[in-house]
Amino acid sequence: MLYGRVAEIAAIETLLASARAGEGRALALRGEAGVGKSALLDLAASLAAHQHGQADARPMRVLRVSGIESESDLAFAALHQLLHPVTGLLDELPGPQRDALSGALGLAAAPAGDRFLVSAGVLSLLAEAAAPDGLLCLVDDVQWFDRASADALLFAARRLRTEGVAMLLAVRGDSVMKGVPELRVGGLDEESSGRLLDAAVTVAPEVRTRLAALTGGNPLILGETAASLSPEQLAGRAPLPDPLPGGEQLFGEQVARVSARARRLLLLASLESELALVLRAATHPAASWPDTAEEPGADGVLHEVEAAGLVTVSGGLVRFRHPLVRSAVHAAATSVQVRSAHAALAELVDDDRRALHLAAATVGRDETVAAELAATAERARARGGYGDAATTLARAAELTPDPLLRAERLKDAATAAWLGGRPGQAQTHLAEARELAAAHRPGGRLLEEIAQLRGRFELNSGDAAEAVRILAAGESIGMLADASEAASYVGDVRAIVELGRRARAHPPGFLRDVVAGIGAMLDDGTGGELLRGALARAGELTVAAELLWASAAASYLGEADVSAELVERAGRAARVSGMVGQLPVVLEFVATAERIKGRLAESAAIAEEGLELAREAGYTNSVAAHLANLAVVSALRGEEEQCRRQAEEALAIAIPHRIGLRAGVAAYALAMLDLGLGRYAAAHARFTAITTAGPGAGNPTVVWRSTPDRVEAAVAAGEHEAAREALAAYERWAAHATTDESMALLARCRALLGGESGLFEEALRRHGEPFEQARTALLYGERLRRTQALGQARQHLRSALETFERLGAAPWARRAQGELRAAGEAAAQPESDAPAVLTPQELRIARLVAEGVSSKEVAARLFLSPRTVEYHLYKIYPKLGITSRTELARLL
Repeated sequence: MLYGRVAEIAAIETLLASARAGEGRALALRGEAGVGKSALLDLAASLAAHQHGQADARPMRVLRVSGIESESDLAFAALHQLLHPVTGLLDELPGPQRDALSGALGLAAAPAGDRFLVSAGVLSLLAEAAAPDGLLCLVDDVQWFDRASADALLFAARRLRTEGVAMLLAVRGDSVMKGVPELRVGGLDEESSGRLLDAAVTVAPEVRTRLAALTGGNPLILGETAASLSPEQLAGRAPLPDPLPGGEQLFGEQVARVSARARRLLLLASLESELALVLRAATHPAASWPDTAEEPGADGVLHEVEAAGLVTVSGGLVRFRHPLVRSAVHAAATSVQVRSAHAALAELVDDDRRALHLAAATVGRDETVAAELAATAERARARGGYGDAATTLARAAELTPDPLLRAERLKDAATAAWLGGRPGQAQTHLAEARELAAAHRPGGRLLEEIAQLRGRFELNSGDAAEAVRILAAGESIGMLADASEAASYVGDVRAIVELGRRARAHPPGFLRDVVAGIGAMLDDGTGGELLRGALARAGELTVAAELLWASAAASYLGEADVSAELVERAGRAARVSGMVGQLPVVLEFVATAERIKGRLAESAAIAEEGLELAREAGYTNSVAAHLANLAVVSALRGEEEQCRRQAEEALAIAIPHRIGLRAGVAAYALAMLDLGLGRYAAAHARFTAITTAGPGAGNPTVVWRSTPDRVEAAVAAGEHEAAREALAAYERWAAHATTDESMALLARCRALLGGESGLFEEALRRHGEPFEQARTALLYGERLRRTQALGQARQHLRSALETFERLGAAPWARRAQGELRAAGEAAAQPESDAPAVLTPQELRIARLVAEGVSSKEVAARLFLSPRTVEYHLYKIYPKLGITSRTELARLL
């Protein structure tokens, strides 16, 4: 029976009611050992199994898992325990999620591991398990979860929205539950403590009050202490123990009272919970203790520890009455006894468990054990358990006698830690690996691989200019490409040119041609042929990283539209096949591509997703990228305060980290804000500043892509000479461009600088991006109005207004509306503002479905469950006044 806990019970009831209503939520209960978190989980299970005052409610499905300290290094052990009852639903998941999760759970061969795909699969499987009556996930002792399971479950917990899933987690200590609401569970108040004591023993009022104060109302300590007190102490006629036992001491005396053989069995059970295994190990010679030879057999010992109330046995498993019992067992054992227990268990188990027990039993370095641990880490890595693989590889390195092999394993541990979202741990392992490699084989292959990793780590989370310095020291085409990429982020043209020259010394190939071509384009403009040749192979590319290089080639050819299409392909490839932890980085480019295409809502939704993933993964520089893109979207929407806040946050990272590309985009956002709001002189000043910003603060790509905007601002501000200079620069940039969109922007710029009206007409014919086409229509309409061609002006202005309103570009819509009024038209409404009534997530789903993509495929692309996609469609149809996918395709 629970005493008190009014706030906690109310929170649990609210959680369950939300899940029954189809709204997913998670709640973490945090409190010290013995405070009653598990009892609250028991209560939640009871409430989920009953109608609880709802006449039409049916029992919810309940899945439960408890962290086991002895399994905290086994990747996905906790997740397997939780999901095992519902693995029959795996086939309902999108293929990539199904395959990744099946591999993680050991039910199928693991594909290339990607923790985001595994985590998305967990969310989808929970959504499937919630049908039809809701699902309650009870997650106890999260602090002892293996890292892979904890990452996947917390990923799902943060994203519960419409799945009908309630997740209640219990944790103690300082384990981070980032993004999950927490409720602190404290001790019972004095009245509730007194009621708990009165239900167990007869106790004097003053002793009751004293016990409640001394124990802090901790129910476990209260109960155990009361049971250990003498009648005299309970009556107040004898003093209470000073201090009262707490923590592992609470059960220390009970453990000490059982026989040595019983303590040995308890120690084995603390390392493995399977009863048959524990009993076999108890008779193994490796586990023998000097004082256990004459004591009873294993069955008698099992009876002894059960009778003492220290463990229970059910379902073939040995369970401790409370985790503190396990702590007391370990505190009572010597290090020699712990190692002998591990050694005995290692003889009786296979694969990963054997390797972990061997490692725990080993003193000093041992290559045989280290190799087994490294193989265990590789299996975890292949299934997406990067955090656990990093821990295991670090231990393997400790056991490795050969210093170079130790450095290799530390390097691999650093990579796994990085991909597991633990950059601090990654940097520590890599520094150790570098020190070893430098001492024992300076200048070798291993040192170059370590340097390449250092450079990648710096590029993702540190100083981008330092990344250039580290990576440029390498000679391989891979390192030169990474260095060129880093230099592009910095905006260091000189470095990009030099790296391109060095790349030419390598044999021709896709990556070499792109790096060399980009360098030549920035040097003397002669790299077009190399880039065009590389781009010709784009149709054969399937890997996200290669597609991003192809998009860079198109970008330097002046074909932003082709670049955006290639980025879209890279995004699809990364989501479906996994890009080993790099999805936040890929989404930087996908969000930008959506914005360039004028899909502002989709761009914002993708950037928000990327921002969340980047923060989870510790990719600081990717955080800046997504904030900068969000700032541009806010600028185009006229959301001034939000734009400034996002730009400032992006710049606060980008400037000290010398990420010129992201600093340039943030500055571009502020310039576009001024341009959209009609502050032309301020906009012109900002665009000019972008062109003069040096490495670390600006970027040539931002300069050329913003040049059409700079021309417009300069003309509007009366700075015609500056506009002509900008146009001349843009003509040089676009010399190799062949796409209609690039030609349309060039025609618009020429038209603005006094060119004939036919240039506007040409631009309108060539445009493929709706936002840019609307801007051209607006500028053309303004000119026609000024020349009194009011009928023609209204036609173009009306078209511009409809597009701006449909895209949510409010300041541009207001400008078009003002011009329409000046042209004699009182008001205009868009033909269809359907997207405006949808949320960003709904709009992304609607567009994909309109393209003919199935719900499963939509779920795979957006890291959602198929049921969540169907839920959103259920809301989308009535919002748009339609009833089918066919109508949706027609509308969008």
